Amino acid sequence: MFKTVLFPIDQSRASREAAETVTHVVQKYGSRLVILSVLEQAEAPAPEPEPMADHETIAQLLANAKNIFAEQGIEAEIIEREGVPAFTICDVADEVDADLIIMGCRGLGLTEESESVTNKVINLSPCAVLIVP
Repeated sequence: MFKTVLFPIDQSRASREAAETVTHVVQKYGSRLVILSVLEQAEAPAPEPEPMADHETIAQLLANAKNIFAEQGIEAEIIEREGVPAFTICDVADEVDADLIIMGCRGLGLTEESESVTNKVINLSPCAVLIVP
């Protein structure tokens, strides 16, 4: 049913909590697991930029996630990209022919003015999306 599962991660608690659900789904369906982390590009230059993750941090995050799944007997592919997170997640889902995106929800704004990454992915995704609260 779910041949390929895409798991976008960041350093949030929501991502860590979603990992258990990813493990269950991947093991149940024998799915291919693709772990993605997006190095966010600022949409417009800010006067005083906030510190963002760098490539080294993202690489370490992906390596740690891959090791955690390996301990569960799950082989995972990792992808690092730069871009606007929601759009990049959906583009990668299309590229890897994902049947399901599983992601955590941080409960950030769901209004039109400040849409969360989660809400944007739900609206733009080329496949099913499972949000882990």
